[in-house]
Amino acid sequence: MGDCSSEIADQGACRDSHAAFYLKLLAFMVILVTGAAGVSVPVLFTRYSKTLKFKGNLLSLVKCFAAGVILSTGFVHVLPEAFAALSSDCLPPHPWKDFPFAGVVAMAGALVTLMVDILAAKHGQVESYIRLKSDESSAANSKGRDVEMGKVTVFPASGCHAGGDQGEFINGGDLSAGEDRQKIVVPSLEESGEDLFVQQRQKLVSKVLEIGIIFHSVIIGITLGMSQNKCTIGPLVGALAFHQFFEGMGLGGCVALADFGTKMTVIMCVMFSVTTPLGVAAGMVINFISGYDENNPKALILEGLFGSASSGILVYMALVDLIAAEFLNTKKMKTNPRLMSAAYILLLLGAGSMSVLAIWA
Repeated sequence: MGDCSSEIADQGACRDSHAAFYLKLLAFMVILVTGAAGVSVPVLFTRYSKTLKFKGNLLSLVKCFAAGVILSTGFVHVLPEAFAALSSDCLPPHPWKDFPFAGVVAMAGALVTLMVDILAAKHGQVESYIRLKSDESSAANSKGRDVEMGKVTVFPASGCHAGGDQGEFINGGDLSAGEDRQKIVVPSLEESGEDLFVQQRQKLVSKVLEIGIIFHSVIIGITLGMSQNKCTIGPLVGALAFHQFFEGMGLGGCVALADFGTKMTVIMCVMFSVTTPLGVAAGMVINFISGYDENNPKALILEGLFGSASSGILVYMALVDLIAAEFLNTKKMKTNPRLMSAAYILLLLGAGSMSVLAIWA
């Protein structure tokens, strides 16, 4: 067992359970409100945006800011804490100081997330193909019925149409020149299938991202709730408020982009908002019942392993599913230098603002 007496001694002067209790109640309310505000802002703003083009560009910019926040959360906040927990003097030197467990578990978290991505992509492609074939069959049957009844004929688009007219809607069965004709846009079935797959993938990204955030939010909340150190809790209240707000904006941007239904959007926003406050409450209960010691080796090991896995998930999601997907695989980014420049600046702002918070939290 390592010698952690110096770590415990450093905390002795600041231990005040009475003051810490009221600070934790304050933290509970502040974190709940700021987290809810952060995750709601991008969802509400994009959902009620009037202009479709503006909405698309806005979502891209929000997504890039979110990616910076999430990347910094993984690299600057979560992973260093995991390394610190697994290298504490309160742990036995063997095996914890013989091998970089935090780095390995973070790598494993990223690789497992990649596996989930691959399997989900395969499933999404199969489902999109099945729906595409079903739509083709329905469209063919509908076209046959319409021609037979002499009502409406729809010529669905196939492939990419250079002319821009993707379909034609004709009143009546007589195709003589005297009949009125109205042009309508009928989306290509192939394009519809591709859009369906992209939307399904974005929903998966949002859900996996929320899982990673929830993991480390629970750890943050329980750690704060168990602490009796007023010197630590005081500065953390303000820092965690900003932390939750920016992280909420990151997740909210991804949820808005996924275009979930109202019910699922509310569920995801509420889950994020309450996770850290409930963690604080759980930590307070654990501390009250068992007199829990945050320097206990088992607590440090659990904190380090969960934190490492969370950081791997967050870093993977930020780099692969958010940054690479937006900057390298999006046509509008490649053809719009101003949008790309603005997106990169917001990426840096997101990463920078979250990194600065590491001074206090």
